[in-house]
Amino acid sequence: MLSSSIPEIISMIIVLLISFSVHEFAHAYVADSFGDDTPRLAGRVTLNPFAHLDFMGALMFISFGFGWAKPVPVNFRTLMLRSRHAPVYVALAGPVSNLVMAILGAFPIMLGLVQMPVVEPNIFPSMYGLLSTFIVFNLVLFFFNILPLFPLDGEKVLLHLLPANAYDQMIKLRRYGSWPLLLLVLLLPMLGIDILNTLVFFPAVTIARWLIL
Repeated sequence: MLSSSIPEIISMIIVLLISFSVHEFAHAYVADSFGDDTPRLAGRVTLNPFAHLDFMGALMFISFGFGWAKPVPVNFRTLMLRSRHAPVYVALAGPVSNLVMAILGAFPIMLGLVQMPVVEPNIFPSMYGLLSTFIVFNLVLFFFNILPLFPLDGEKVLLHLLPANAYDQMIKLRRYGSWPLLLLVLLLPMLGIDILNTLVFFPAVTIARWLIL
């Protein structure tokens, strides 16, 4: 459900612009560092949010707390020539950047430099409210993106860790495109089976509370 207050909406927009941009930049930067110039030629080795944002993915993020940006194009053949583990590093770079951002965002609160306001402002978010949103949703992005389902980063990592026979079986699932992910995100909750809350939102909120309380 869309955030009900103006400060929450502003916080979500700021978080989106920063978190998605750093996530995709991390993918592009690591691929570029392994000699794959595909992201650079596509203009993706940048922190400019407009190079990375996808309108529908951004709307989903603001509305439901998870979403997506434009995938960074990479040449897996080039990456594999440099290192057989390079695709794993490229895939992990995005989620790890979200985890790092969540931890860094918690420091000002942990050190007592930013405290919870007595009264939340009506228009612009407080620094505490902004950082809290930043922490929670970067953790949501981390846990969501490491799910081993196509086209998420976790699926790419899992593929490169599996033995050959299991790899072939996993690749076959790609014929179904994003339907397994949509099943998890949309259809199962409608049936009262909220796996996404168990795998993504609950651990994200739990760690956020541990970081800032």
